[in-house]
Amino acid sequence: MSDGRHDSGAVTLVTGGASGIGAATVRRLLAAGHRVAVIGRDQVRLDAFAGQLGAGGRVLAIAADTTDLASVGAAVEATLQTFGRLDHVVANAGFSTHDNLADGDPDHWREMLMVNVLGPAVLVKAALPALTENGGRIVMVGSTAGIKNTPGNMYSVTKGALTSLAENTRVLVTGSGVGVTLVAPGRVDSPFWESHPTGVVPDGPAMTPDQVAEAIVWTLAQPSGVEVNQVVVRPTGQVH
Repeated sequence: MSDGRHDSGAVTLVTGGASGIGAATVRRLLAAGHRVAVIGRDQVRLDAFAGQLGAGGRVLAIAADTTDLASVGAAVEATLQTFGRLDHVVANAGFSTHDNLADGDPDHWREMLMVNVLGPAVLVKAALPALTENGGRIVMVGSTAGIKNTPGNMYSVTKGALTSLAENTRVLVTGSGVGVTLVAPGRVDSPFWESHPTGVVPDGPAMTPDQVAEAIVWTLAQPSGVEVNQVVVRPTGQVH
């Protein structure tokens, strides 16, 4: 059974891996000896990111639609063909419409629901056979918004659904050797806020993407037979 802390041959697939928390996670995984498949929508952007890492053949950049089973399945297959195995997946791709039930656009909500909820579910379905074979781990990147509701916030609704998805997945795979962890960060100074009306991180304490990535990699590094099911990590001073 794979142990991300000790097995330098571990292979991890990260969605939304070219920026923010995803990119920081990729860097930490490489530093820990993993080989990494980085999934995103833009192949040019992915290739540029992979080139910056200086990791050579230890990084595989794959453009895929994380909401489409055929596309994600092809990415999983490419990872298996390139590295010969798949030990862990990190469902990190997601975004916020930064609005609420009163003033938001349902068409934008639909896309957010697809990426934030359907995407991780599709990844589990596509990767589960390989993860079961290797006793791997699934990490879903949620949010404190999915732990504590905020007024009319549809992003909070999607992350609440992801919190439920993580627990449903854990119950499904219990006994198979596959571990499941929800990592729910609070406010992070990342590109997440570029689509916010203000374009900047709200006032108050915030973590760096690397600090969240450290928590993600820590969960993957637990010894065989041990899984951490939920990690809620906030910057010191954040109330909600």
